[in-house]
Amino acid sequence: MVSFQAHDEGSSRTHRPGPRRRALLTGVAALAAAGAVGASSGCSRVATADTGDGGRLLEQLRARGSVRLGIAGEQPYGYIGKDGKVTGSAPAVAARIFRRLGVERVEPFPTEFGSLILGLNSLQFDVVAAGMYINPERCGQVLFADPEYQMKDAFIVARGNPLKLHSYEDIARTGARMATGIGYAEIDYAKAAGVRKITTLPDQLAGLLAVEQGRVDVFAGTAVTVRNVLKQTRSTKAEATGEVTPYLNGKPVVDVGAFAFRRTERNLRDAFNRELHAMKRSGELLEVMRPFGFTEEQMTTLTAEEKCRP
Repeated sequence: MVSFQAHDEGSSRTHRPGPRRRALLTGVAALAAAGAVGASSGCSRVATADTGDGGRLLEQLRARGSVRLGIAGEQPYGYIGKDGKVTGSAPAVAARIFRRLGVERVEPFPTEFGSLILGLNSLQFDVVAAGMYINPERCGQVLFADPEYQMKDAFIVARGNPLKLHSYEDIARTGARMATGIGYAEIDYAKAAGVRKITTLPDQLAGLLAVEQGRVDVFAGTAVTVRNVLKQTRSTKAEATGEVTPYLNGKPVVDVGAFAFRRTERNLRDAFNRELHAMKRSGELLEVMRPFGFTEEQMTTLTAEEKCRP
């Protein structure tokens, strides 16, 4: 199996200049290649039958010395950086927590976002580390840790924001051509606001290019994702809007992202939560996540239980 030591950028508050577009594309391609190698190399899977005792995966990971992280290749959550190392907020947090749990190495298993839950439950990897939003439907499929962040949306628009797009309702009202990522929650938010023209693209870089080339008027994504891609590419043709609050059923939505575990692995999830809460209390969590574009306002005390309620 291809193994990488997670590059923990949280150990420094210095934010190095991000890669240019070619480097971003190379990173995505490298991540895909790493996943292909890992998938075909015959790595042993850890069987985790439901014994009813909360699971024994943590003990097995300690014995193996590594944990496999399901990653979707999306900045800033989990990707391969310019130096060829796995990086991102989720691998950085995971490296710290699992080291304290007695597991020294984190190994990436790249896949498409829509395949993360299936891959987790089919034992392709041990944990989803992709900043996955918690919602009741997913809570029926996986066991979430408490969230490490909360997030609103933002838009990529042409420089000067000629259509004055500051909300999903603005997109619907103007008939603007919108794009977002495959499987993104923003699809539902746009539909709820009455947006009719929605295109799905592989990632935020593809969204930026589509806006710059005039193929769409707006790309919707998480605020940190939108800001990061514009900062890293130094685009002169597009800009980010301010944060956008989506609405569902007339109510504002604040999304939260978290690690996900198999439903049989309650003990591992609980141990992970204990370390996560300690990092929150000490401020270490923000220290680790800040270099990836997260701010104090995006830290949260919400729990998985709260977000799993219908």
